[in-house]
Amino acid sequence: MTTIDVFTYDIPAESDFGYAQAIRSGELIHVSGQLALDESGTFVHADDFAAQLKLTYANLDKVLDHYGATRNQVVSQNLYVVNMRQNAMTTAAGNLAYFGDHRPASTALGVTELTFPGQMIEISFIVDMSI
Repeated sequence: MTTIDVFTYDIPAESDFGYAQAIRSGELIHVSGQLALDESGTFVHADDFAAQLKLTYANLDKVLDHYGATRNQVVSQNLYVVNMRQNAMTTAAGNLAYFGDHRPASTALGVTELTFPGQMIEISFIVDMSI
């Protein structure tokens, strides 16, 4: 039988929307879209793409740390970016800085808006613990 391990920050949005930050099933971890939330679960850095990107990747690291995973075990990511043309180069630079030589499968989608006013980036991962 497969063991399920759910990770939450215990913030209101999780119960309000009915989701977990991540769930591990077997060797795969599915990480929900992470964004620029501070320790209390408050969205921060409205309209500051670079600051949001940095905090979003830091929050992804918290999820990886919970499971004892590394960035090199990320096999897929989805990036949702407001104003893609304007933010494409910053997105690429942040991605390269975060992953270094590791190259997960990646889909970057330009979107018109995200959940919070001023939110400009959201990133989800799939992690494979067997590698």
